[in-house]
Formats: sequence, structure tokens, C-alpha cells
Amino acid sequence: MAKSKPIGLKWRSSTLFIVSTVGIGLFTDLFLYGLVVPILPFILQDRVDLPPDQIQSHVSGLLAAYAGASVLFSPPAGILADRLPTRQLPFLVGLVALLLATLLLFLGQNVAVLTVARVLQGISAAVVWTIGLALVLDTVGPENLGKTIGSIFGFISIGELAAPVLGGIIYKSAGYGGVFGLGFAILALDFIMRILIIEKKTAAKYEDEEEEVSNGHAAQPEQDAEDGDEETEEDPLIRKEQSQEYKIPPDQPKAIRSFPILYCLKDPRLLTALLLAFVQATLLATFDATIPTEAQELFNFDSLSAGLLFIALVLPYLVLGPVAGWAVDRYGPKPAAVIGFGYLVPVLVLLRLVRSGGKSQIIVYCALLALCGLGMGVIGSPSIVEASYVVGMYDKSNPELFGANGPYAQLYGINSMVFSAGLTVGPLISGSLKDAAGYGNMNLVVAALCLLTAILSFIYVGGKPAMLKKRRG
Repeated sequence: MAKSKPIGLKWRSSTLFIVSTVGIGLFTDLFLYGLVVPILPFILQDRVDLPPDQIQSHVSGLLAAYAGASVLFSPPAGILADRLPTRQLPFLVGLVALLLATLLLFLGQNVAVLTVARVLQGISAAVVWTIGLALVLDTVGPENLGKTIGSIFGFISIGELAAPVLGGIIYKSAGYGGVFGLGFAILALDFIMRILIIEKKTAAKYEDEEEEVSNGHAAQPEQDAEDGDEETEEDPLIRKEQSQEYKIPPDQPKAIRSFPILYCLKDPRLLTALLLAFVQATLLATFDATIPTEAQELFNFDSLSAGLLFIALVLPYLVLGPVAGWAVDRYGPKPAAVIGFGYLVPVLVLLRLVRSGGKSQIIVYCALLALCGLGMGVIGSPSIVEASYVVGMYDKSNPELFGANGPYAQLYGINSMVFSAGLTVGPLISGSLKDAAGYGNMNLVVAALCLLTAILSFIYVGGKPAMLKKRRG
């Protein structure tokens, strides 16, 4: 007997709604992170009664607790998600952790409670980013992953931009209640969307049970798979060679048999893709850590004015992200990775030209930040697309080894861990370099990192170029 279909099955399982829900989930995570960061010093001062000379160290410790929890819990979140029958349940659990974290931050009266809150916030980030990206891939397929990720990253960058500014403004006008009231309102919207979501594979079961549903619609996923097979069958020799290249030998240690994703980490293409994520996060964190302090030193900006500078950085990212993602889907991740990181090298070096002064220097700084934003838009999706392709080839070449759900949540767990590590390392290295060698020389080091990443992308992303293969032969 066929089950009755849920109300709103069609729109609740639509690609637009699922991708929007993931986008809102990631937005909420970044928004609440940025909303709370500007008021942490005041919480420690007003509620915990810490002496002024201890506030900076405790703020740094609370930031580290978030990043550390995200690093530690990302791989387990991926492993768990790939073994559960649905992505929705862990996606909801991540939101519960974020709700508890926000409540503890709102009510906490001592450092221990605040630390627990930040750890819960980090766990939520690990779950949301890992499950969210896996859910996106389940929904749009690998052929549309680049433009989807580019669009999502552009959208959530608004939260990263707006949250610190809003947090400061609301705290001044409405205090803690206003700041956390906004946070709880966004959490409520996020919760409603995550409850309503119906995954594609769940919706397909209801459609299969409905006799009156047309065979063409019910068989859409199979038809897509057949179309994909037709494409690969155009050159069966290449397909066979690729299958052998990604074949995992049977005699493997127990750890690899239990978690085959570990074997994939030997692949230089996958390692390079993860490096792209690490460098991208390091760049984002470097901008976050150094733009406000540099603006204060050069232009005597307060926190609000410094926050507004991020518009110049994020707006080009928002506009270019979807376009660059479409290009990655069409032409592969190598051109975007090589061009994006290569382009950032001279732009970062040029940041040393900014001097203290009036409006003209502010305009120069904004223009250079906008150029940086263009580069950040280009490098937003190559990492995810390349990593998904490589692991997908291992999955296709080793049927049933990775389980029914495949290895993608595990992959995104590792990706989230690497990204969080970049967010942790970025401020530490950039802050130390800025203090020791100055802002210009700090950006010179970051530019050198981008140059190295561009070179490795040319060699490994998308496979070795023909010229290198010929030389080797």
C-alpha cells in the first residue's frame, strides 16, 4: 500500500529549496560566529569580571576553542553522515548544537561556560559544513557543483561581512538582548527550513509508489546516470585506464578497509585540492585579522568604519563567485585555480603601496581590496569540485567499497577540517608577520604562498598537463 505523500513534496524536495536551505544553514553558522566575536571582550569584561590584561588572551582562547572543535569533529561528522540513511538528521543535530551554543553565550557567567559554548559552536560548524556540502552534491550532481558552490559562497559571504558590523551596532543600541535576539530569529528561520526539507532520494521513493506518476519523471535520476554513461563511453579506452588508475588494491590495512577515504589521501590531486581549501581559508582569515588593525593604524578608523571596508572585498566575491563556478563546471577546476591564485600574487604585493593619509589613500586601499575580492571569487569553487571528482572516481572504480551513500560526506568532513585549520593558522601567522615585518612584507609572504599554490594547481589539479606527461615519457 502506497504511503501518502507529504504536503508540499514537490517544492520541499526541489533543488532550489534544498540548496537555499544549505545556504541559509552555512549563512547562519558564519553570521552567528561573526555576530558574537565583536562582543566577546565585553562579555568577559562585564559578566566574567576579568581584568583588562587578561581579556585579549581569553578572547584568543575562545576563538581557538571554536576552531579546534571544528577541526576535531569534521571527520567524525563525515563518517557518521555517510553511514546514516539520511542527511537531514545530522543536519538538524548540528543546528541543535548551535542553538545550545547561542543560549550558553547569552546566559554564561564564567569562562568555562563560554568555552563550552564555543566548542558547541565549532561542533555545529563541522556538522553543518560537512553535511551541507554533501547534501548539495546529492542534490545538484557533480556537473553543477561549481556554480552552485560559487553562488552559495557568494551569498554566505554577506553574513561574514554584515555580522561583525551589525553586532557592533546592535550592541551599542540594544545591548546583549538585541544581539542575541537577532541570532535566535535567524536560528528559528534556519530550523524551519531544515525541518521542511525532503531529500531527493526520499522524494523519489514516494514518486515510485505513485502509479500515476509518469515513468519519465520517476526515472529522472536513472536517466541522468545513463546520460553520464553515454558521455564516458565516447572513449572507453580512457575510461578503462582511469578505472585502473583509481582502483584500490584488495590487500589493505584494517583502517583503510574501514575508512577507504584514507587511501584516497595518497592521491596528489586530492592533496592539492585540499591545499586549495587551506590557502583559501588562510587568505580569508588573514584579511579578517589584518584589515581592521591596518585601517586603524593608517586612517584611525573605528571598528564600524573598518568593518565597512569589507564591502570592497566581499562585493566582487559575491558577484563573481557564481560566474567563476560556472566556468569551473564548464572548463574544469585547473584554469580557475591557476588563474585565480596566480592573479592574487601581484594584487597582494600591491597592498604595500597603501600609506597613511586622507581620502585618496582610502580609495586606493578599497580598490586593491576589491581586486583581491575578484581573486577570492575565482578560487572559491575549484577545491570542492576537484576533490569531489577525484573521490568520485575512486568510488566508481571500487563499487560497494564506500557504502551506499558514497564517500562524499567523509570527504567534506576532511575538507571542513582543513578549511578550519586555515582559519586558525591564518590570523596567527599573519598577525605575527605583520608585527615582525610590517603589513607589506606580510602580504609578500602570503603572495608567495599563492604563487606556490598556483604552480601546484598547474601540475596536479585536473591531472598533469600534456607537456609534463610528454617529458616524463
